[in-house]
Amino acid sequence: MFYREYPPHPALAAHVDCVWAARAPGGGAAHRVLPDNCVDILWQDGKQPGFAVGMMSSSILVASEQPLQTLAVRFKPGMAGLLLATPLNILTDQRADIDLLWGRSDADRLADALWTSEAPERARLALIEQELLRRLRGGGTPLVQRALRALNHSAGDLRIEDLAAQLRVSRQHLAAQFRDHVGLSPKLYARICRFRRAAATLKATPAPDWAELALACGYFDQSHLIHDFQEFAGSAPERFHFSNRPAP
Repeated sequence: MFYREYPPHPALAAHVDCVWAARAPGGGAAHRVLPDNCVDILWQDGKQPGFAVGMMSSSILVASEQPLQTLAVRFKPGMAGLLLATPLNILTDQRADIDLLWGRSDADRLADALWTSEAPERARLALIEQELLRRLRGGGTPLVQRALRALNHSAGDLRIEDLAAQLRVSRQHLAAQFRDHVGLSPKLYARICRFRRAAATLKATPAPDWAELALACGYFDQSHLIHDFQEFAGSAPERFHFSNRPAP
């Protein structure tokens, strides 16, 4: 499977993590997609309208029976709502056709431009960026952006009660705003941050000490690390570590 990411247009850099393209040959083994605290919009060949994939609370298996080409955009956490005009909690673990969010005429116009063009891949991704620039409004909710910065900076190792106190709001108010503008609760978002830190560490660690790894990644103990790997990756950390080790 071919997969490549490109940095976004500079005017979108505060909102978009990357634009990306993929080509799957079809008929291969399914691959597991892990939760990454991001929202994507995908356009796949066949001139169909794109679809938004909401925040994921667990991993999913993706398989393609036929060859498939994908052009897509991945938003930074808390930023997709500015361009989708819908509370993001309704998209959590769901997908929604972009014509329902943007309108049929705009969705069809972009899909036609993407799949009738003979332009190179990066030039067609630029068509997606142009549509996003046309729709971009505002810079996000300040409260949610401050919360995201704190959680990302700590890699999820921050108690939500302490975060709410820092922001001078109630935990309930923070949670409601976070669900609307990010798609997950702040507690679940923080757990996925910790899991992603641990997963990245495992890929670079030949023989980890599991208890030390758990503490270094913000877990109370090894059992909490194991629980999150089972929930977010569908496997124990030992099996995940083995399957993601580079070949000798």
